[in-house]
Parts: sequence; structure tokens; C-alpha cells
Amino acid sequence: MNMRIAAFVFYLGLGFLFSHELDAVVQAEWRLLYVLRTMPDEMAMPIFVWLHVPLFGVMVWLTHHSVHSIQILSRHVFAVFLVVHAGLHYHLSDYPLYTFDSMLSQTLIYGGAACGAAYLLMIFAAVRESSPHDA
Repeated sequence: MNMRIAAFVFYLGLGFLFSHELDAVVQAEWRLLYVLRTMPDEMAMPIFVWLHVPLFGVMVWLTHHSVHSIQILSRHVFAVFLVVHAGLHYHLSDYPLYTFDSMLSQTLIYGGAACGAAYLLMIFAAVRESSPHDA
């Protein structure tokens, strides 16, 4: 299995998540989050946006860490997060303030999940290929 393809799928998942967060501002996603939903939009929206700065900074730093084991573990955790994130969106889809119903929103959320799942499957397959087989 070509690890370049797995890396591309990882980066595509990252792109889906970052783009989803742009859409999350348009959809006022803070209205779904426990603490922020109690605040007026004028206060909650900037907090929501600013919280993503350190979140994305740490995410990129860890998934590109100079210590290979930290980098790999972080990428695995991120891929799992993409799948769990889609599950959370699915769970919230009946919530009255949920507005991620457009084709764009759905594609960004579930496209990210598909990339996360595909990445994990590729890594699992690569590990299986490289481990010694029973005789």
C-alpha cells in the first residue's frame, strides 16, 4: 500500500474539517454547543472563531510533529475524530437549531468522516501487510 495515498487522504480529511468550520460559522454552530449557546450571537460567534485558532494550531503541530510516534498517533486520533464528529452531527440533526442540511454542509461533514475512515483502513492494511504472517 502506498503511504502517499494515505497521506493524501489524511490531508483531504483535514481540508474537509477546515472547510466545515468555515461553514460552521455560516450555520452558527455555536448555538449547538453547551456554553456558547447560552450567549448572545454577538458574543458567542467571536469566541467560537477564536477558539479554533489554538485548536487548529495544536492539531497541525501535533499531526506534523518532529517526533514520528507523536505525529502518527495524532493523525490516528484526528482520523477517529473525523468519524466521531460526523456521528455527533448525525445525532444532532433533529435538533431545532441544527442547520447543516445543505449538500455543501453534508458533504463537508461526511466527506471528512469518509476520509478519516479510509485513512484508518489504509493504515490498518499497511500494518497488516508489514507484519509477519503465520506459517
